[in-house]
Amino acid sequence: MMNKEHERIDAHVHLWRIDRGDYDWITDEVAPLQRDFLPPDLAPLLDRAGIDRVVLVQAAPTVAETRFLLGIAEDTPWVAGVVGWVDLEQSAAADEIAALAADPHLRAIRPMIQDIPALDWMLRSELQPGLRTVESLGLAFDCLVYPEHLPYLLRLLDRHPDLRAVIDHAAKPPIAAGEFDTWAWGIGEIARETGAWCKLSGLVTEAGAAWSVEQLVPYVNHLLECFGPERLMFGSDWPVMTLCADYPRWIGAAKELLADLLPEEQRSVFGANARAFYRLPEVAEPSA
Repeated sequence: MMNKEHERIDAHVHLWRIDRGDYDWITDEVAPLQRDFLPPDLAPLLDRAGIDRVVLVQAAPTVAETRFLLGIAEDTPWVAGVVGWVDLEQSAAADEIAALAADPHLRAIRPMIQDIPALDWMLRSELQPGLRTVESLGLAFDCLVYPEHLPYLLRLLDRHPDLRAVIDHAAKPPIAAGEFDTWAWGIGEIARETGAWCKLSGLVTEAGAAWSVEQLVPYVNHLLECFGPERLMFGSDWPVMTLCADYPRWIGAAKELLADLLPEEQRSVFGANARAFYRLPEVAEPSA
């Protein structure tokens, strides 16, 4: 069996088959993403980077896509879990979540909050039965938000203190614009006042194609100060991040950004934290 203390996990990747037709955000503005990204495309990158397993995250707001991802997980040993989607506003949301959770690969639910115009959408009463079901089934809740959502997210997590939440892409700080203070205050409040975790992912996309490690340093240092290495987990956001960097470059940058951590702290960020947060299964020892 793999030494779980040294297992490396990418806590945020996407896979899609473009002709499925429900990826409305994959437009000509992100033309390089208008093709299939499937396990054979990612596997060699993981091998070269020494990544053992991944968490597969929804990229379309449909249950059909979640079932598509669960099928990939069933056939792909290195997919440790799936973050799926359910329409939390519908009256049948609780039943839908329970049905999906019958598949042990489902580890979390993620509404695409960043694409919803109403900043306070997450506080609507219609969502409460679904959120309570996420809690009761021991699932996690991925928060795909911008900095302007953070005050509302703080209120949501105050209402649901048992909701195991993780902030995707560190709430997408406006790095390219050089803005820091508003994001830093909001993410700091979440870290101080709630038990939420945070993904060290997606930062190069927010910095833009001309990004540098030096540009990311203040943002990553703030995340380390707020969440500590105990509540941060590495993710790539592949293939979206390929708009600004390839997989090896982001792995190298993340290592550089975390180089001052103790070895055991680095192992936590690069694997142990994702395993603990998503309650991922142990890797079974191959049969003789």
